[in-house]
Amino acid sequence: MAPKPATAQIEQRGDDQLEFESAVRDHQGLVYSMAYHFLGNRAIAEELAQDVFLSLYRNFPNIKSGAHLVFWLRKVTSHRCLDYIRGQKRRAHLSLEEVREKPLSHQDPDPFISSHLRRMVISLPEKARMVVVLRYQEDLTPTEIAEILEMPVNSVKSHLRRSLALLREKMSSRLRKDSYE
Repeated sequence: MAPKPATAQIEQRGDDQLEFESAVRDHQGLVYSMAYHFLGNRAIAEELAQDVFLSLYRNFPNIKSGAHLVFWLRKVTSHRCLDYIRGQKRRAHLSLEEVREKPLSHQDPDPFISSHLRRMVISLPEKARMVVVLRYQEDLTPTEIAEILEMPVNSVKSHLRRSLALLREKMSSRLRKDSYE
């Protein structure tokens, strides 16, 4: 006996819910990692990841494949990170006394070699920082980055070239400074 239409809809909704839960489990690391390496703040990265997955929940019926899902998550995460930074520029900044220090004993494995390099990456301009994170954290090609950020491939390559030159210069000056101390 064939299921009634209402029953079929309920079963479909249940399947969609299971697929969504699986997608969140499989890709929460990707979204959080991108946000954390762009923003440099765990709490904000977690909040942003929740926001991305809420958006995914609303748009899940439009996702056509696994590759489309990964592309969609990277694109939305990139844009949400950029939007967050732009919003921060409009808000008042905290004084140094209001900022809590991170505990020194907590060390996480990190794809970026040192906290100094991570701070230097965070100091890059928004678009350049996102290009660097997508290239070296997510291991995307310039073509894939251009598609996600909706910019020409040559602009992506230019951002990469300038960012790497800037990071090299900052690292060199830091090493020179350390060698004199």
